[in-house]
Amino acid sequence: MKKFGFETMSVHAGHEGFKPDTVTPPLYQTVAYPFEDALEAAQIFRAEKPGYTYGRWDNPTVELFEKRMAALEGTESAIGAASGMAAIMMLMHTVTSQGDDIVSSNRVYGGTFGLFETGLKKMGVKCNWVTQPESIEAWMAAITPKTKCLYVETPSNPGLFVGDIRALSKLAHAKGLPLFVDNTITTPALQRPIELGADAVVHSTTKYICGNASSLGGIICGSKKLIEVGIRQATIRYIGAAMAPMNAWLNLLGLETLGLRMERHSSNALALASFLEKHPKVVSVNYPGLPSNPYHRVAKEQMKACSSLLSFEIKGEMKDAVKVIDSLELWVHATHLGTSKTIVTHPASTTHSAMGEVEMKKAGIAPTMIRVSVGIETEADIISDIDQALSRI
Repeated sequence: MKKFGFETMSVHAGHEGFKPDTVTPPLYQTVAYPFEDALEAAQIFRAEKPGYTYGRWDNPTVELFEKRMAALEGTESAIGAASGMAAIMMLMHTVTSQGDDIVSSNRVYGGTFGLFETGLKKMGVKCNWVTQPESIEAWMAAITPKTKCLYVETPSNPGLFVGDIRALSKLAHAKGLPLFVDNTITTPALQRPIELGADAVVHSTTKYICGNASSLGGIICGSKKLIEVGIRQATIRYIGAAMAPMNAWLNLLGLETLGLRMERHSSNALALASFLEKHPKVVSVNYPGLPSNPYHRVAKEQMKACSSLLSFEIKGEMKDAVKVIDSLELWVHATHLGTSKTIVTHPASTTHSAMGEVEMKKAGIAPTMIRVSVGIETEADIISDIDQALSRI
């Protein structure tokens, strides 16, 4: 497909070749594909003839989604996974072995922290945490002769740390290492890590890619060597964390409106952040779209807009944060983000609680922090709801 604009590729990329053609992406809800004869089966398995082998590592609907995501992220290839965590697990399992280590910012999603701190440790792989990820020197100090990659989630959940992708990729490549970026919060509609020097991108497609909380999924976008040889021909076959065809189909439908949704998410979030920043019962707001935010400059350089995720700390104690959340009428209280609905949660007692108080404090997650994924509802309605909830404390 020739080079088109982002919104055009979100609707059309990867669809070429389907016969008969369809307006809605076709759903191949199957796990196996009959062969004409034994010779054809052998040829397809040896990659001497195009075709599909088995649902755990190939499916026409999943392939369409993979091609579209690779086009949007600007990579050679992509591979779907059962969830965002499955995608990160497959990526790390592919590039590391027992005795290796990785270097990661400590500003990551709670599940990612658990995988790196506990899951990888069981495989004999150590994570060297960078607790001051704003400092390139801190990243440099964490690298050892056994390091296999640098990993950054930017912007991060829930503190909205923004990593300098250009600077990190320059450091990684100077050390002969790849840089992997979790691009879930911004999506390729707002940030293109590969163009900034990253080597691979991961997503929880459960969030903004799908856009309506109807399907789990993850994806890794990168080189053919990493994706096709390293993961599709090896890792996914024995780990088995494949994306389901139905979930790929739902993600494809979500992609068609991704650009439009991210614009609305971002404008609503900026309006809410600006309101909260001036509210007398709010101590601080974490949103890189605010000129006062310490990451604003870097965000402007590498992001088209700042997406919907923000967090804020209120005056008082944890019980006050809980009261605010319980007083909301329009916002949905759930441990999720990236949907059309505004969603609120309390990270310290839910999504990041497994980190423990010490690690949460290091990552800037306070008991009075409230995390919001701003939806695409009417801006005034979103702000009115939090205003009345804050009036209760």
